[in-house]
Amino acid sequence: MPTFFDRLAERIDRVDSVVSIGLDADPDRIPDFLADCDLPRWAFNRRIIDATHEHAACYKPNAAFYEDADGWRALRETVAYAHGKDVPVLLDAKRADIGNTARRYADLLDGADAITVNPYMGRDSLDPFLSREDAGVFVLCRTSNPGGADLQDLELASGEPLYRRVAALADLWNEHGNVGLVVGATAPAELEGLRAEVPDIPFLVPGVGAQGGDAEAAVEYGLAAGVGLVNSSRGIIFAGEDAPERTRTGTGETDGAAYFDAAGEAAKQLKRRLNQYR
Repeated sequence: MPTFFDRLAERIDRVDSVVSIGLDADPDRIPDFLADCDLPRWAFNRRIIDATHEHAACYKPNAAFYEDADGWRALRETVAYAHGKDVPVLLDAKRADIGNTARRYADLLDGADAITVNPYMGRDSLDPFLSREDAGVFVLCRTSNPGGADLQDLELASGEPLYRRVAALADLWNEHGNVGLVVGATAPAELEGLRAEVPDIPFLVPGVGAQGGDAEAAVEYGLAAGVGLVNSSRGIIFAGEDAPERTRTGTGETDGAAYFDAAGEAAKQLKRRLNQYR
């Protein structure tokens, strides 16, 4: 059975892109011209996907923006639409728990192709995810936020920082070839060191874009055998916030074309930027 990373490799080759586009459909930032839609987050995502899919290796909706009744409906429509464009979907959920709770969380993979998980409750909290051999499981390791160092850089008795122990454990857990690591582009030295320690695990590298992470390091160290993802969310999906409005002839209504054209251009530019280093 092909793993998520087998399918992702095919997608990367087909579109010549390692760009993951974060579909963080913040209701407070969805443009006003979509406000009257039945599901504004779904309407927004559909237009983003239409504008960007030819440049996307993957879409990464963050579950935090969908955890209400209409949000889950919008997410289901979004996943189905992305799949219709032949683009895999990685759900950024950062889940983990024990027993039947973990099994319920793992049911999120019934719709998505991959998921992010939190390793800090140990192996048993991740087993329901890891056992899904065809699904990708990205383990939080060295995250892109400044506060990540508060815990992830703590030195263990062995002298290694905690994030390196997480990487070593993820390597052991990779029995089905379905495990990746989340390592931020804002920590290029850590990216380089982790790649040396776990040479065969693909990375999901957030932080390129609005967070200003190192694009060259993200590509050089993020890919394993050419497979990996470099994510941008706000830098792509909200690129049109400063675009001039265009209106439909004779109606005075904003059609949003310039807004979503800007997202498509941002995705294309990031693809070109990253491909310089592949």
